[in-house]
Amino acid sequence: MAESLIVDQNLSKEEKYKALLPQIEALTTGETDLIANISNMVAALKQGLDFFWVGVYFNKEGQLVLGPFQGPIACTRIPYHKGVCGACYTQQQTIVVPDVEAFPGHIACSSDSKSEIVLPVIKDGEVKLVLDVDSDKLNNFDEVDQKYLEQLMKLVESWY
Repeated sequence: MAESLIVDQNLSKEEKYKALLPQIEALTTGETDLIANISNMVAALKQGLDFFWVGVYFNKEGQLVLGPFQGPIACTRIPYHKGVCGACYTQQQTIVVPDVEAFPGHIACSSDSKSEIVLPVIKDGEVKLVLDVDSDKLNNFDEVDQKYLEQLMKLVESWY
């Protein structure tokens, strides 16, 4: 069954999140397949908030392995100690990077990425995945993004 998102692009960023998150929850309620839910979540974030790149990396095989994403092609595997995603994994906390060029060890999967926010999903003390969101604008992520994306990560945690 096809679903439609309704997010007025004239709304403020916070209003867009408030409109989008309940729709993601409704879209995934009752679906038990993790990949299906994450795929729809990533597509909804890309469409609803017009991010440059949105995707997840799963904690798998001793590294972070690319999962569902929307946007340009991406790095397939990231060591736990590399880049923003690796830092999010090892620190087990959200990381907001206003300028990726200033982040030590940043992995440039796309030279068009300028700022980034990465959030972990932690279940039973273990990082299960990280959500990686990139912008092609500097300093594009703030406390509003962090607040609502962290709420979304609580929903993702419930899928495990």
